[in-house]
Amino acid sequence: MNLNSSLYEQDYYLWLEKTAYLLENRQFTELDLENLVDEILDMSRSEKKSLKSNLIVLLQHLLKYRYQPTKRTKSWRLTIEEHRYRIKEGLQDSPSLKPFFQEVLNECYQQAKKRASIETKLSIDAFPDESPFTIEQILDSDYLPE
Repeated sequence: MNLNSSLYEQDYYLWLEKTAYLLENRQFTELDLENLVDEILDMSRSEKKSLKSNLIVLLQHLLKYRYQPTKRTKSWRLTIEEHRYRIKEGLQDSPSLKPFFQEVLNECYQQAKKRASIETKLSIDAFPDESPFTIEQILDSDYLPE
């Protein structure tokens, strides 16, 4: 275990600072490559998790908004707006995540449907098997289901 690897275990923040310094100064032979690669892969996984998490919350609230019109609140609208913004910002920063968004849409919808059922106390069968919202509607800041 080299000094950087040891530093990674002892003081993560200092390891980050030193790694950035080494990269900026092109001192590549001094890098703790094993932990650096792990960190980059973790960042990639984190971006995907964030997208999925925001999509689930957004879909859940779109379902609640559609299926419980008498219980609509400003809080629901703010949650819809906030998670839409997070998704759009994430896709703008990382356009290569767009295919992943399409790939996980159904999986996220299924989770959102379960959560909406629990929260609304409506039967899960009250909600469609597949998302009633198009990708365009999901991302459209002006769209609210009626």
